[in-house]
Amino acid sequence: MRQKKPTRPWFPGLKLKQEDRELLRRKARERLTERTWKRIRALQMLDEGYSLAATAAAIGSAVPSVRRVGERYLASGVEVALKDAKRPLRPRRLDTRQEAAIIAMVCGPAPEGRARWTLMLIVEESIKRGIVDEVGRETIRVLLKNHELKPWREKNVVRPTTGRALRGAHGRRTRHARATAGRGRASRRTR
Repeated sequence: MRQKKPTRPWFPGLKLKQEDRELLRRKARERLTERTWKRIRALQMLDEGYSLAATAAAIGSAVPSVRRVGERYLASGVEVALKDAKRPLRPRRLDTRQEAAIIAMVCGPAPEGRARWTLMLIVEESIKRGIVDEVGRETIRVLLKNHELKPWREKNVVRPTTGRALRGAHGRRTRHARATAGRGRASRRTR
């Protein structure tokens, strides 16, 4: 046996109060967002007796949106009907203590055998060190972005002791060290 899909209760229609009609007329003349203008027009058209489908087609919206605006007006009035409904906030993945611990870990040196921090390395180390039980790569990326940290760009270049340029105690170059013959200015002149 086929089950019927539960239907929403029939929309009874609405009639605006005179002061609400005047308020909507005044607001329609102001500079508005498209959403607010559509809600005002939906309320006006429902007041004039148009159906939900006709109203939705006229303002370029969906029937459930028009129904919600009408139901919010009937339940709470014109001001509530014109505003967005409260949306639930997602719970935070990391508390401030965990964020601070991860940031402190990333600002320190990378683990032994690694040149720099990567997102996956940060995830693994934060779980291994007991900072968090589980955390995703994207959560770490957003945390680092909000703190303007880019540890993967930090280059820990190891320079050999015999480089092309030797530096003195003052920090400036002293002379060129030639590792192979034929390099430098003298060889270029003779070519």
